[in-house]
Order: sequence, then structure tokens, then C-alpha cells
Amino acid sequence: MKKITDYRKLLGVQENTTLEDLKSIYRGLMKTWHPDKFNDDAEKKHEAEEMSKRVIEAYHFLVSIAPETRAATLDQFNATINSSFIVDFDYKNQILQINFLDGHSYEFFGVPKPIYIKLVNADAAGRFARRHIYNSYVYRSVSKIAATAQPQ
Repeated sequence: MKKITDYRKLLGVQENTTLEDLKSIYRGLMKTWHPDKFNDDAEKKHEAEEMSKRVIEAYHFLVSIAPETRAATLDQFNATINSSFIVDFDYKNQILQINFLDGHSYEFFGVPKPIYIKLVNADAAGRFARRHIYNSYVYRSVSKIAATAQPQ
């Protein structure tokens, strides 16, 4: 959840900010921090490059977890969690990544360590996740992100 909070703070947005407003705020910040505006000052240009990278990363992340994005991909998410088996999962810094047999992967944010430990020890990981994880935590698809990041 810290990542989400930090990105929202960086862009100056709230949890209920729409995708349209998020895009507008992103464009405004990119105009302010575009490195080409600082061609005369190498130090400021470097600072602008770093800031623009952070803004781009924050924007793409917040778009991936936005309610509109999740609503648009809800059918695929439900199909995956209801009909595909968990192949593997990984946990780090309250982020649980679950990989499914159908090739989809999802990250769940703010998952407490005790929930992860119960998932590890569960007789049926899929059943435990359906009851305690899938509809309880903010998530995003990472297989889609990885697929779009591939060079063409």
C-alpha cells in the first residue's frame, strides 16, 4: 500500500480520481517536468529526467489499479480466478503475486504476512485465495503489463 500512497502523493491525486482526471494531471506534470525545457541547465535537466521517469511510472501504475481499468478487465479476472489453477505465488513487501495456469498473473497489494502464511499452509490455495484474497485487496494484472512491455 505504501507504493500506492507514494504514487498518489507524487501526482497529487486521491483514491477516487477518475482516469480522465489522472490523465490530465499526468499531462500537466509532464509539461512541467519535461527535460527538454531545461536544455540550458544540465543539473535541472537531470532532475527533470528523474522526475519525469517517476511521474511516468506512477501514472502507469495508478492507471493499472484504477477502478475503471479493473472494471474493464473484470470478466477476464473472474474467468481466471474461477477456472484456472494457481501455478505459483510470490510475496514481498505486502505484495502478493499469483501466477495462474492460463498464463495470467496478478499482484495484490497490502496483503498482510499472516494471510500469506495461511495461503502457504492452506490445503487448497485456490479455495483460500477465493475466500480471503481475490475480493479483499487491490489488484492489477501483471501479465498484461509484461505483454505490453515486450519489444515489437
